[in-house]
Amino acid sequence: MKEELRAKIIEVCDQKISAKGDNVGLSFYAFFANKNDNPELLMEAAIWWIQTHKLDHFVKAHKIKEMILAGL
Repeated sequence: MKEELRAKIIEVCDQKISAKGDNVGLSFYAFFANKNDNPELLMEAAIWWIQTHKLDHFVKAHKIKEMILAGL
């Protein structure tokens, strides 16, 4: 996974947890703007989320952050 995406995921997870608490869930779309301005990065996130780890649509932000920090 590109460092740019890893950093963005951690940043968004931290923001969501700070704003809504440890129980907040999110989808991989949370890491992107409402427009498709970076399709390659969006596809990388989708493949990691859906194909590689077979995650549900919404997953707890703290779990995603832990997975990223663990290098999964």
